[in-house]
Amino acid sequence: MERIVDLTHLINDCMSVYPGDEQTKLYQTQFLKIDKFNNHRLEISMHSGTHIDSPMHLTDREEYIYQFPLENFIGNGCVIDVRNQSLIKLKDEYKEKITENSIVLLYTGFNRIFGTDKYFEQHPIIDMELVELFVEKKVKLVGIDSPSPDKDPFEIHKKLFDNNILILENLTNLEQLISIDNFEVIAFPLKIKADSSILRVVARTL
Repeated sequence: MERIVDLTHLINDCMSVYPGDEQTKLYQTQFLKIDKFNNHRLEISMHSGTHIDSPMHLTDREEYIYQFPLENFIGNGCVIDVRNQSLIKLKDEYKEKITENSIVLLYTGFNRIFGTDKYFEQHPIIDMELVELFVEKKVKLVGIDSPSPDKDPFEIHKKLFDNNILILENLTNLEQLISIDNFEVIAFPLKIKADSSILRVVARTL
């Protein structure tokens, strides 16, 4: 039986954002009893909540997120349990587990503390050797349930971008995929003229 797992955090007013980013504002602008209809307005950074980073975010590439092929945002998924690792290193088992043109999801468990200071300041980072495997396997996307796969100067971001691998950040519910062998990840960004995009990410069992 097909199952859909939502990997996306809820967007709400004043949701936690990466330190230094502008606060999210979501509020009702019209009301049914007064205006005869309801409406809401959203003011949000493209890097708030669950979102996807593209090369324009940190490089001089002039390619907006909407210009990437839609095929890049859907593919067979692979989840790797990397809990309790401050530095996420390459393991031999990953070489077989990760298949070509797949979407790799890194389960750190940090989604449980989403929005806290620890979430933003003490999240794990990916070792470059593991990134080299992602490049070798030509993965489509790399996703993580934390705010970022690295920290300033963001060399991991840049290495992935140099190889046309986009990055999903602030995922959640990856623990629900650990026991599932075959699933598809669907992560379409908005059709928006921006460097990156908020999005709804789901996994669908195959």
